[in-house]
Amino acid sequence: MELGGCSSSSSSSSLCLQQLTALLRTEKNSCCVSTRDWSISSKKRATTLSSISTRTFSVSYRKFVDFALDETTSHTHLFSSPLQVLDFTVFPRAEYDVPIFCANFFTTARTNIVVLDLNPLHDVINQRHYKEKYFKSLIPLGLKYAELFPWGGKLTSESIKFFSPIVIWTKFNSSPEKYEILYSAFKDYYKVWLELVSKSDKETDESQISRNLEAQHRYLVWRAEKDPGQSVLKKLIGETLAKDLLRGFLFNGVDVLGSKTFNDYFPHYCSKDGDLNNKGSIIGKSFENRPWDERGEFLGEGIIP
Repeated sequence: MELGGCSSSSSSSSLCLQQLTALLRTEKNSCCVSTRDWSISSKKRATTLSSISTRTFSVSYRKFVDFALDETTSHTHLFSSPLQVLDFTVFPRAEYDVPIFCANFFTTARTNIVVLDLNPLHDVINQRHYKEKYFKSLIPLGLKYAELFPWGGKLTSESIKFFSPIVIWTKFNSSPEKYEILYSAFKDYYKVWLELVSKSDKETDESQISRNLEAQHRYLVWRAEKDPGQSVLKKLIGETLAKDLLRGFLFNGVDVLGSKTFNDYFPHYCSKDGDLNNKGSIIGKSFENRPWDERGEFLGEGIIP
């Protein structure tokens, strides 16, 4: 992830684009983006691990990223970057409170695990203003794909607050049909995200800019410590390398955007002796089914802000 152009002191709006593709062998052409008031860092890659073969269907996520980059170039220009990647996340600058575009796809020979969302920068469970500002008009889009991609199983109360009412969280067996539907969803979500960015007003209030920056940092701190993909990385490359990759590269903004620690943001995870409780959920509540209704209203309760 390239965060060099994402400080709140910059005078231009920008996107920091993190494209994380699968860990096995990949060929990469790096690119960053900079234009009138955007700058995006990314990596365009031709994949051979994201191309994971199955008995009947070979999967490649290359066209997902190619589409995103092509769409981006219609708004901005690309320049080279040396970064390597494993999935796909795009941050707005802190002058903008636009959600974070998030596409995390993991494929094995038997199954696909997918999270596709516009992760809310601010609370959409307890605060209506932000939800209505960015998600009210997108509920039909979320419902469309919720019918095509069933809920993927339990998500903890702690994790759910980082997702929006239109999140696609699903698991499915590999097939050409599902792959094409997922590609359509990716295109639709990325297009509406770009529209949100284009229409967003630049914030000038320093206190709100600081609040947006802290929200981005909090998001990165959570993912660096509790991202569900950690177990997969640890199996692939070992615990030490996985930790270095998470903090030093995938979520490197955790050491750049702010100084607060995981315990500062999430004190309920801190044990009596001050150590981090490694349990997946402290609250103990999880959601086996989609916790939003057809109007995008949250159906759960007791979520810690």
